[in-house]
Amino acid sequence: MGMFCCQCEQTAGGTGCTASGVCGKKPDVAALQDLIVHQLKGVGALAHGAHLRDAEADRWILEALFSTVTNVDFDPERLAAVVRRGETVRRRALEAFPSAAKGRLPDCARDAAPDGLVEMVRTGEAHGVLADAGDPDVRSLRQLLLYGLKGMAAYADHALVLGVRDDVVAAFFPEALTALADPALGTGELTALCMRCGETNVRTMAMLDGAHAARFGSPRPATVSTGTRAGPAIVVSGHDLLDLEELLRQTQGTGVNVYTHGEMLPAHGYPGLRKYAHLAGHFGTAWQNQQKEFDGQPAAFLFTTNCIQKPRESYMDRVFTTGLVAFPGVAHAADRDFAAVIGKAKALGGFQERKGGTLTTGFGHEAVLSVADKVVAAVKSGAIRRFFVIGGCDGAKPGRNYYTDLAAGLPRDTVVLTLACGKFRFNHLDFGTIGGIPRLLDLGQCNDAYSAVVIAQALAKAFGCGLNDLPLSIVLSWYEQKAVVVLLSLLSLGIRGIRIGPSLPAFLSPNVLKLLADNFALTPIATAEADLKAILG
Repeated sequence: MGMFCCQCEQTAGGTGCTASGVCGKKPDVAALQDLIVHQLKGVGALAHGAHLRDAEADRWILEALFSTVTNVDFDPERLAAVVRRGETVRRRALEAFPSAAKGRLPDCARDAAPDGLVEMVRTGEAHGVLADAGDPDVRSLRQLLLYGLKGMAAYADHALVLGVRDDVVAAFFPEALTALADPALGTGELTALCMRCGETNVRTMAMLDGAHAARFGSPRPATVSTGTRAGPAIVVSGHDLLDLEELLRQTQGTGVNVYTHGEMLPAHGYPGLRKYAHLAGHFGTAWQNQQKEFDGQPAAFLFTTNCIQKPRESYMDRVFTTGLVAFPGVAHAADRDFAAVIGKAKALGGFQERKGGTLTTGFGHEAVLSVADKVVAAVKSGAIRRFFVIGGCDGAKPGRNYYTDLAAGLPRDTVVLTLACGKFRFNHLDFGTIGGIPRLLDLGQCNDAYSAVVIAQALAKAFGCGLNDLPLSIVLSWYEQKAVVVLLSLLSLGIRGIRIGPSLPAFLSPNVLKLLADNFALTPIATAEADLKAILG
């Protein structure tokens, strides 16, 4: 079948990448990821059919799904290791499966993955998206469910490395993966599963929120410098707060300063991380600008989760990955041993002192709800007319200036809740305050969409109304699969009227788009001026 990938917003021509991924993914990597998805369906069918709760299988499912998320793993050898580990998990699960029921297993549960890389690629090429040549609406919903599972796996994996798991969440993955391999399921059943994926992800985000608070303390409002201190520097990108904590511990007392990048900005709001005096500030903006911003910089760069791009030659020697992230030719820091990263930072000398601006973060649900009485009073008095949730993924594709224009054009009697890296389109602007309440509230990373849900539910309770009756508008930007599952989460809560952009997902068929529009009033963005007029009247 060759390469075909349409899971991200920037997919070529708005239809699918066929020669090479816009993200930089090569055809062999795409084929290996397709093989992993095929394995996942088989392991899921075995685990769900036998009601098997196996810790190693559960962990592999999360890590395998996460490894196929956009901008995580570009290394064929690392992906081949995922395949080999999956084959071990599949064989063990097949041995434990009741003999009498084996005849009902789908082929993916019986298919043994080859051991050699060339054979893996050839096998994976036969199991891509285009191999599903049936009803286009069924295929579309299968993709929607699969990409939702990929996004949810990232959040569940972040919680698992902190020692937190949930049986309901763990059991849903095999059930949903089994459904992806079931030819009997139609649009009704798959739509219901997509909504259940959203419901389960709300539970997953709550689990991760609790895990973060238990480990690092509940986020508190923080002002973060965008300047630099003199001395050796490590810039940390991605999302994994445990990786950051371990790096801070290993660099304590070494003279090395640590800076956040991208979606690591919210780390500054956690007391357990902010206590480190050498957590020096924030460097750069969103992930898609890294090649320009990192070019020639005398710092080491550590990628902890998805967001990596192909490094330029000018700084490739100072880039490191850890966890599930990998890129060919880039050094990997295994098991959170960051000695090589620290050594490189010292050898490079680091930044000169430079005065910068400031950014604010740390407005999680606990911080916002601590002033809920002021918020409610401001709404009742008319001081706050409307809340806007403007956030999600940033990206390089033209059209994302819409989010800057939208935020900048909001009337002074509105409040913006933002999250994820989409905030970098406007978080440098001065929004001021309303009655002492900041007009721009950075809730955190993409998984902190949970905070937006908690805040909205609390306001609805305070006003005695439903979520859709609140003076609240949600305008999302999407790029990859975590944004997909966040959208499913909001839809599963019955939230209507969400605007999404900069373009609609290529994997949604016209009929599935109509289903979402008819049932949830999901709307593509237009222009900032037109959308503000429609929302505010």
